[in-house]
Amino acid sequence: MVPLSVLLFPVGIWCALSLGDSLLKSSPSLKVRYEEWLANCGISIAPFHARWQTTFFNRLFMKLGRWRPQLLYIWFSLGMAFGIVSMFVSMMLLAKTFSQTLALMTAEAPTPENERILQVVVPGVNLPISQMVYFFSAILISGVIHEIGHGVAAVREQVRFNGFGVFIFIIYPGAFVDLYTNHLQLISPIQQLRVFCAGVWHNFILALMALLALYSLPIFLFPLYYTGIGALVTEVTENSPASGPRGLSMGDLVKYVENCSVYSVEDWHRCIEEISVKPQTGYCVKEANLQHLNSVGRGTVYRRLDGSTECCSNNSLVDICFSYRGKLQISQYVCLAARKAIESSQVCQSHADCQKELVASLCVKPSLENQTRLIRVKHSSPTDMLFLGHPVHLQYAVSLTNYIPRFGFLHLDIPVVIETFCKYLLSLSGALAVINAVPCFALDGQWMLSSFLEATLSSFIVEKQNRELIGFFILLFGSALLASNVVLGLWMVTTR
Repeated sequence: MVPLSVLLFPVGIWCALSLGDSLLKSSPSLKVRYEEWLANCGISIAPFHARWQTTFFNRLFMKLGRWRPQLLYIWFSLGMAFGIVSMFVSMMLLAKTFSQTLALMTAEAPTPENERILQVVVPGVNLPISQMVYFFSAILISGVIHEIGHGVAAVREQVRFNGFGVFIFIIYPGAFVDLYTNHLQLISPIQQLRVFCAGVWHNFILALMALLALYSLPIFLFPLYYTGIGALVTEVTENSPASGPRGLSMGDLVKYVENCSVYSVEDWHRCIEEISVKPQTGYCVKEANLQHLNSVGRGTVYRRLDGSTECCSNNSLVDICFSYRGKLQISQYVCLAARKAIESSQVCQSHADCQKELVASLCVKPSLENQTRLIRVKHSSPTDMLFLGHPVHLQYAVSLTNYIPRFGFLHLDIPVVIETFCKYLLSLSGALAVINAVPCFALDGQWMLSSFLEATLSSFIVEKQNRELIGFFILLFGSALLASNVVLGLWMVTTR
């Protein structure tokens, strides 16, 4: 469920702000001066919404809109083509996301939520508090770039530019441009399309730039950071099974997960995912050592509720029940001190895999509960880390990076900060492009659709009333589809 403090904090801030605004406006002695101050500063306050507008950047927009007119014509014409295509693509993406969300809601077994194309993000709920700076910075930059597209395109099409501003709605920041509506209505539908599509076009370009930065980051950081030699641990969740004296710690370089080589963070996740779907790995233990290591001899053997077998009757934190096939192919069980038994052992799936050993060895496998795995992680420390639990918990407990500092004074977090910010910029700018392209009331898609229908259907002598009717039904469908995705997304976030 959603933490109550997450909901109450922004509500409390807005209530206090709205109350202060109402008190100042209701005071006979302060009202005039307060409203004059708001007007001079370009500030307006409403319930859960505040905005600031300025003419300070008007000259800059005028200069950008008149720079290389022919080049800008080509640029925004490409944006117009992209915007028209994105209107239809965004509807398909929303429809696919809607079907995926319904499948998640009706699925009996848990399905990974990250398979959905679009997800509703609620800070403090499915967005960690530590990631909020990235999130809000990326939203604000994406919004500013979006509005710069509209503003420059409008100046290019001879539409009067009144001002630029930023706003905050509840906790979400954004930007806007103020254009002279009469000028916008007088230009041709094609010119209108260039202006209306410029926002989603610029968001798409920003997302491409973030993607390019992500892929080229190893090249730019090569003089300062190594890559491709392992995954470096940057954080381990406190009190998790991966922490502790023999666990992982910040600065450890992970090289192997069992016998799966790790050269990057991607390899780390791939190895763990493979382990989670494959049978438990076995280990070659010398036959002569089995009885020596067996901590309970022929102790009590009993079955767990899930059908697996347990043979360690004590409460030791180091002993694990292992099984192997005896001479008559009958399952035998021994309780072994895990670290002593497997720390330097070769992995196996059958006795045949252990025949390379000089001394007779048997392939013994941990007898564990369903989905639980014993995972051996080799890292820069001479002592391997042994993890017992669900593989997904290991992924959540450990944060890693591909970048290993070449010099001691370099901080581990620098590449992580750049990489994380680029990922947020890619996701949020791309999402802003998709959402704004949807033919929906009050979004760019509404005006893009109107201009598109005016530019295309008017040539087929379709009456204006019929064009508006067609546009209304498309907008109604797009709005319902977007609203359904938001409602279902919020329901998924707040109830899981």
